[in-house]
Amino acid sequence: MIDEEKKALRIQIRDKKKDYSLEEKKRKSELIFDQIEKLDTFRKAEIIMVYWSLDDEVFTHDFIQKYQNEKKILLPVVEGDILILKEFKGLSNIKISKSFGIGEPEGELFEQTDKIDIIIVPGVAFDKSMNRLGRGKAYYDKLLKNSQALKIGVCFDFQMLESVPVDKYDVKMDLIITN
Repeated sequence: MIDEEKKALRIQIRDKKKDYSLEEKKRKSELIFDQIEKLDTFRKAEIIMVYWSLDDEVFTHDFIQKYQNEKKILLPVVEGDILILKEFKGLSNIKISKSFGIGEPEGELFEQTDKIDIIIVPGVAFDKSMNRLGRGKAYYDKLLKNSQALKIGVCFDFQMLESVPVDKYDVKMDLIITN
């Protein structure tokens, strides 16, 4: 039952995203990252995990490049059914994965996950109870379940809902920022 609800909601949000151009999504994304940059936790943070965005997600490329020399920026790499982390060291260090077409950094594995200050998390939809609906593979839930980092969900305003279907494996966010 919950799986069907999640699937239907993913389709609904995917269709809604098509109403916005890439430029509109980039403008909305700037508003989101302006808010993140004002957070005390962000200013003090040394190690931040974020994601290399796809065209339908909150756009992260400018944010990553802006802070790459100021903070240690980690990006996820899909390996089997889990996410491993690698440091972003510039555009020349990014390769497009064959599995999902996501930009992933090459290089050494980052294993000190307890040192991460903030994790910026994408999602299909979020709700007012800090729940997140992902793409359905549980990559982030596996990574987040034992993390002490501040978990910040980012989404466009139309992805923030009254409630999203959740199960016992879904990890709540500490904060959700939208435009």
